[in-house]
Amino acid sequence: MGRFSGVNLLSLIPAALLIGLVRALYDVSDEVVDLTAGNFHKRVLDDDAVWIVEFYAPWCGHCQRLVPEYRRAAKALKGLVKIGGVDMTQHQSLGAPYKVQGFPTIKVFGLDKNKPTDYNGQRSAQDIVNAAVNEVKRVANARLAGRANGGSGGYQQKSGGAGSNAVVELTDANFEELVLRSKDLWMVEFFAPWCGHCKNLEPHWHAAAAELKDKVKLGALDATVHTTIANRFGIRGFPSIKFFGAGEKTVSDAVDYDGGRTTSDIVQWAMQKVSENLPPPDLKQVLGQRSFDESCKDQQLCVIVFLPHIMDCQSKCRNDYLAMLRELADKFKRNHWGWVWTEAGQQPDLEHSFGIGGFGYPAMVAVNTRKLKYSTMTGSFGQSGISEFLRDLSYGKGKTSSVPGANMPSLVDVPAWDGRDAELPPMEEVDDIDLSDVSLDDEEEVEMPTKEAKKGVDEEEKKKKGTKTEEEAGAKKTKTPKKKSADEL
Repeated sequence: MGRFSGVNLLSLIPAALLIGLVRALYDVSDEVVDLTAGNFHKRVLDDDAVWIVEFYAPWCGHCQRLVPEYRRAAKALKGLVKIGGVDMTQHQSLGAPYKVQGFPTIKVFGLDKNKPTDYNGQRSAQDIVNAAVNEVKRVANARLAGRANGGSGGYQQKSGGAGSNAVVELTDANFEELVLRSKDLWMVEFFAPWCGHCKNLEPHWHAAAAELKDKVKLGALDATVHTTIANRFGIRGFPSIKFFGAGEKTVSDAVDYDGGRTTSDIVQWAMQKVSENLPPPDLKQVLGQRSFDESCKDQQLCVIVFLPHIMDCQSKCRNDYLAMLRELADKFKRNHWGWVWTEAGQQPDLEHSFGIGGFGYPAMVAVNTRKLKYSTMTGSFGQSGISEFLRDLSYGKGKTSSVPGANMPSLVDVPAWDGRDAELPPMEEVDDIDLSDVSLDDEEEVEMPTKEAKKGVDEEEKKKKGTKTEEEAGAKKTKTPKKKSADEL
């Protein structure tokens, strides 16, 4: 069933029809604002209004069923709260800062635009309206209390690109300490105060710095004043932007920025680098309930791998599987999933809940421990098969089932694998036995009869049966001499 859903079917649709499908959820006549990478920052983050934003995919069945209720909510909230939608198949980068994984995901951008809250209500117009009105009350009460709206606009800026709290002013004196010796990710603008392009970039640089706070640090260095650092990096034109990855860095580690010069361009480029620089998730053995919870409880999805028993797949075989799985965990690390493995038969309740074991090992399932939903991989257990399975999961596709009993199964404590081959149980030791005097024949030897003896036995048998012996038969054959005729005489 999963093989003929999602991306495989979309590949069969002509481009023109695909475009029509993408626009099918909301159109210009709706009160739902179409949000894109080009307008999201200005329309949502720079706006004082409360926004309800749906991150969706056109092919998503739940998203399609939400459309009429979402439109009703937008009409009811017109003039009070703004309602928007982001097509994640077209603007995936917009969901990355907010860890959007499944569809539809609805976020409320209210009191603090940099930290939107999750909408967890029912997918009905009434519940969406209630959530929006509650957020309006929060914003209004915060303003009465003298707290500012948490939007990203209104930064005080100095000419040339440095100055706001979000953008760090860099110099010859502090560059080494703040940037090169830092473990943080950095983007540095080398500018000149007289440069027109630098002045145009300035507000976007500050806005991006605020949006990327706690993810990537943005700095600015006046290359006309701090020439030592500028010359060290070979700066010739303005503005020049360099990216520095995590950990201690050298001049050769600097990467040239090649994106656009708008806030959304800068943020999108930076978030891509954030994903690339994330450490790979740990692939841990399930040693019991505690170790499972540490890896999976707070993750949207937990990938569980059931490897063959060590007797069936010794250390080299198992390590090959683990190496492949770590590589795949690194490939999909931006999804922030948990990764665990166990051995066949070690966690029987876990296997029973997911129906594992009937089609052999290795096997893989992905489970949402909060929603108690899981998906089982049915393809080949290799790089391509697992990648296809995980890729579908990352887009919210694939067949899912409910965990039986509406509870996660209990786990038992097991020892950690020691990394060695399985050892066969030792055989009982038996004292050496001297077999030199032991006859290996089942019966005593019997002397074979001679030919003469055998003949005597045969004659005796014939007499008993009334059969003529050879001597009697010979006597019968002896004829009486024939009398001669008179003529012969």
